[in-house]
Amino acid sequence: MKEFSEITFEEIDYLAEGKNAETFAANFKDRPGVKVPKVVWAHTTRRVLTLENVYAIKITDYESITAAGISKAEVAQRLFKTYLQQIFEDGFFHADPHPGNLFVAPGSKQNCTLTFVDFGMVGNVPPNLRAGLREMAIGIGTQNPDRVITSFQMLGVLLPEVDTERIKELIVTEFEHFWGKSMTELQQIDFDEMRELAIEYRDLIVDMPFQVPAKLLFLFRCVGILSGIYTGLNPDFNAWKEIEPYAKKVIAEETTRDWHYWFQEIGTYGLTILRLPRRLETVLNKMERGDMSVNTPSLNQYAARIERSTRRITNAVVFAVLFFSAVQLYLAEELTFGMILLMGSIIPMWRIIFPGGRN
Repeated sequence: MKEFSEITFEEIDYLAEGKNAETFAANFKDRPGVKVPKVVWAHTTRRVLTLENVYAIKITDYESITAAGISKAEVAQRLFKTYLQQIFEDGFFHADPHPGNLFVAPGSKQNCTLTFVDFGMVGNVPPNLRAGLREMAIGIGTQNPDRVITSFQMLGVLLPEVDTERIKELIVTEFEHFWGKSMTELQQIDFDEMRELAIEYRDLIVDMPFQVPAKLLFLFRCVGILSGIYTGLNPDFNAWKEIEPYAKKVIAEETTRDWHYWFQEIGTYGLTILRLPRRLETVLNKMERGDMSVNTPSLNQYAARIERSTRRITNAVVFAVLFFSAVQLYLAEELTFGMILLMGSIIPMWRIIFPGGRN
């Protein structure tokens, strides 16, 4: 409620919106093909916002885009790349990218110019979450389940005492079934195949060992809206292939930065490896004598209560994200994705009404 109140007041504060627009413009000043309307501060107050007129072709007006000689596939690709920069590099992103806030126009140097308007709703990604998201991009782009798990831990989306090996199995299975498929191919996945996956991993679906940090809510909503726009522009849009070169770029940056850091890491792990045999021998000796025990009953009970409460909150948040994303996609005339998200929202709603177990 506190966050919702803050966001609502920010959206109707046009001075704040004007500053957001200027921040966004500054972030893309060296990147051609992205336009932000200039703020006319002399005629702007908290209740009045005056902007440069940048009206062009609505991003979902596909016929007009084609008639203007603009490649819809390139528009989708550029939009995707702008959000890679916003989320992973700038840590500041336009959080309301519905079709009414995005315009396309022919460009002089580029095939087209992509214009963003309405900066009343923006998201900030602090450095710690940005590092986790970059780790996730690397994990997905290189199909590395261990790095995806690490990113979950960095982002704080896993509940305590979660079985990471089980989640790793799910990630590997998802890579096998879905990685590399275009949006159209994902829509054509057989329902029986999805049902088999749901049955195989029903323990994770029922337990819901995930939580959604408040800072990521806007981001998840934003990604849900964008997926519908990408599909409309280019049914063969492949997010997997688009994120792969970015992941390789991030890896290259990691391997060439601060050699002192890497020598320090090697030294730390080297000492750990050298100490491992002695520690292992100590553990084995304790096990043989029967001296090893772990007793934390009060902590376990407290953690269980927290986990039950967190699950209820998580279910409510997931329901809200899915439901409102479905509404946004429906308004964008992406009925298939909208119905999928709407049906998906039934599961967390059911878990809220009938939580099961002891409370």
